[in-house]
Amino acid sequence: MWLLLAFLSAAFLGVYDSLKKKALKDNAVIPILFLNTLFSSLIFLPFIVLSAGSDVLDDSIFQVGSGGWEVHRYIVLKAVIVLSSWVLGYFGMKHLPLTIVGPINATRPVMVLVGALLVFGERLNAWQWTGVFLAVASFLLLSRSGKKEGIDFKHDHWIYMIVGAAALGAVSGLYDKYLMAPVSQGGVGLDRMMVQSWYNIYQCFMMFAMLMFLWWPKRHHTTPFHWDWAIIGVSLFLSTADFVYFYSLSLPDALISVVSMIRRGSVIVSFLCGAMFFREKNLRDKAVDLALVLLGMIFLYIGSK
Repeated sequence: MWLLLAFLSAAFLGVYDSLKKKALKDNAVIPILFLNTLFSSLIFLPFIVLSAGSDVLDDSIFQVGSGGWEVHRYIVLKAVIVLSSWVLGYFGMKHLPLTIVGPINATRPVMVLVGALLVFGERLNAWQWTGVFLAVASFLLLSRSGKKEGIDFKHDHWIYMIVGAAALGAVSGLYDKYLMAPVSQGGVGLDRMMVQSWYNIYQCFMMFAMLMFLWWPKRHHTTPFHWDWAIIGVSLFLSTADFVYFYSLSLPDALISVVSMIRRGSVIVSFLCGAMFFREKNLRDKAVDLALVLLGMIFLYIGSK
């Protein structure tokens, strides 16, 4: 069951990335990001209210747990990490082809492994090292493909933003496991619906502050904002993808390493959308780069078993 949910989450995530690219086309980033957090908050607000004021959702998968500041401080930190990743990712995606952004984002499991190696001193086996090298090779080949479109990976700050967003996304994935792991296993043991519901609301307040203090005073001197119905689709598909993801992690025997790797399969959906709907270029070369990334994920999966 959890494996099927992981594949569903990947599919929703791929559509989310594609809708995000459409919404960002010739549009202001900060208002879109604020609206995305606002709509996501509105989706989960009824669950918070019903869980706190009635027993309608008791013992259901939609029930939101409760707790004081000792619990919410962890969720606030989650919101900061995710929002930082989103800000970098939105700006980068606006200025880069989806067929380049997707494969870079797909290297997050490699970043998790390298982080564990550097921070926790973990040792990688031969399968995992092979996966890491394939991911590095795919990144180098991707930079070659990017040059054909005038994108210099060494000096393009949009590329740095996408890489930074992917790194913070990897940190968020590790933090999710810590938040929801039982206390007996060294985690915090938080309720998954509580994490997903409240971190969206905290992000909404943070983005409102950015909107008012950073974008609004300079709105006449930057890219103007215009409404796009894809903005609502971004919130719907992301909320659904995250709900399915958190639910899969809560099931017995679910493996975070496998779930995270399957979620990165969303790059296949976004790559196809980039080819079919956005008419992006150099697809043959990028398909080879993508194949290397996916092959690297397979080696990581084998090495993690």
